[in-house]
Amino acid sequence: MRTTVVLVDDHAIVRDGLRAVLEAQGLDVVGEADNGIDAIRIVQQLHPDVALVDVTMPGMNGIELTREICERAPATRVIILSMHCGSEYVSRALEAGAAGYLLKECAAREVADAIAAVRNGRRYLSRQAADLLVEDYGRPRNAERQALESLSLREREVLQLVVEGRTSADIADLLCLSPKTIDTYRSRLMAKLGLANIPDLVKFAIRHGLATLD
Repeated sequence: MRTTVVLVDDHAIVRDGLRAVLEAQGLDVVGEADNGIDAIRIVQQLHPDVALVDVTMPGMNGIELTREICERAPATRVIILSMHCGSEYVSRALEAGAAGYLLKECAAREVADAIAAVRNGRRYLSRQAADLLVEDYGRPRNAERQALESLSLREREVLQLVVEGRTSADIADLLCLSPKTIDTYRSRLMAKLGLANIPDLVKFAIRHGLATLD
């Protein structure tokens, strides 16, 4: 079965270009929207595998739209495709629930690769986006390395899967545990690492070479 995609961008020429690129890669573009309100309606009607969303749109920006899609249609994975390259945008997108973040300057092949990755339950950040997340952090610090070494093998497994973008239910199925147990592991490992949210966890994983997100 072909992967279904909805395109959300307020510029028709961008949507036309994306449709041509994706259909050439064998993907099925089932809907388009030029604003957040219509996008929510279309996603709830069509239940696409992936929504490719621009950040800057009138009425509702792509970050807030991502949050709404993740709440109302959790089976649809969201990839942000944006011209904005600030680390704040990437962090906010991940916090809102985005499974991927690409810059609009990326090659057409990378868009298809990102869709394939998130369709298979993984997270995808372009190399530029991953670099932006960690550019202000420098090299891994000794205290962080010690905290990482304090994690149990199971906590490391959960860390890897959370960074990849897996849900607690997905991780529970993979590890033959309950979702509640996975939530406990996640809370415990984040407390050990001194981290407060998923963007910080992704930054940590990239800094320490624990995740390849592109």
